[in-house]
Amino acid sequence: MTTRATPPPRPTLDLVYFDAGGGHRATAQALQQVLHQQRRPWRVRTLHLLKVLDAPTGERFYNLRLARGWTLGLSQELRVLQQAIRLAHPLLVKRLVAHWCDDRPDLVVSLVPNFNRCMAEALAQVHPPAPLVTVMTDLADHPPAFWMEPGGVQHLVCGSPRALQQARALDHPPERLHSTSGMVIRPGFYAPPVADRAGERLRQGLDPFRPTVLVLFGGHGSRRMLDIARRLGEAGLQQVLVCGHNAALAQALQALPATSAPRRVLGYTQDVPYWMDLADVFVGKPGPGSISEALQRGLPVVVERNAWTMPQERYNADWVQDQGVGVVVDNFREVAPAVRRVLDDRRRFAAAVARQENRALHEVPEILADLLQAGSWPQRPPNAPAVLRPSAWWRPRLAA
Repeated sequence: MTTRATPPPRPTLDLVYFDAGGGHRATAQALQQVLHQQRRPWRVRTLHLLKVLDAPTGERFYNLRLARGWTLGLSQELRVLQQAIRLAHPLLVKRLVAHWCDDRPDLVVSLVPNFNRCMAEALAQVHPPAPLVTVMTDLADHPPAFWMEPGGVQHLVCGSPRALQQARALDHPPERLHSTSGMVIRPGFYAPPVADRAGERLRQGLDPFRPTVLVLFGGHGSRRMLDIARRLGEAGLQQVLVCGHNAALAQALQALPATSAPRRVLGYTQDVPYWMDLADVFVGKPGPGSISEALQRGLPVVVERNAWTMPQERYNADWVQDQGVGVVVDNFREVAPAVRRVLDDRRRFAAAVARQENRALHEVPEILADLLQAGSWPQRPPNAPAVLRPSAWWRPRLAA
């Protein structure tokens, strides 16, 4: 009688996120999806950090502030929050140890700022060989101790040369620094583009030949979209306005007086890549995810940078200017001239966007595989498909 060999245990990965803003959860979902597509032999779990910590989250109020545009003073509030986290540090570590002690992870992927030290110390108590890998969802850190903790307690995945430079300046060990070509975005943004853009515009009630602006302020929208819509309409610019979960905003936009330019108002949608394919320019806040998604679909961007811009997003506007992939305005009162500037110089902006090649979604799993391999874990079954790669399409729609 032959005995069947016991299969080796699967390593366990925890993807840690929270819901203050939509980018952390979106990145966790993107990684979970691509790891499933690649058939990695890992047990992948998602972990809402603030629920595990049983901490007063304030997530709903934070997202409400984003939706209302109440962002002035967040720099000062961030420092108060960080001080509170430091004071609560022993309790936070204790709660994480209690959560992880019964089912230890073999690797933890942090997609959140501010809490990386307490996660690193809890892991060191529960399972010292398990690395903490912080995948930054911002293009740069907002020091001190926002994404990057001193002392090399974490592996850092940096999505820009600026972030890598910041980590090196803090003397992070080189073997704990990992570079990617951009931000992690969902697999759907790598799908082939809409084949018949004019036909799809017509089907959606849009003018197939009029320049089209997609306006998006994250998953909760922003009241500022009302003024932006008025100004774009007065300039004769066709719009697609994505309001996310903000039903009141969608209703207010639909109630705006009609203009000569068609206007399409959407609530929450999973089809953002499709709607981006119907547009020529992206307008929104300088969030790293939104900018990266727009560029992946071939859209130059118009974003705003001023005292109301969230502190961790201000560098993103500088990056847009440095890369030449869009226009940064001091106030969205200038949105219509900024969009016209992009349209009038469409070839230059299209070329700058075409130079961006973001493969982070496919680079991060390889980084995680290398770290697990250091612990002698199996990486991929022999019958697994080849690793999915980004499609190599490019449609420079502004060059036409």
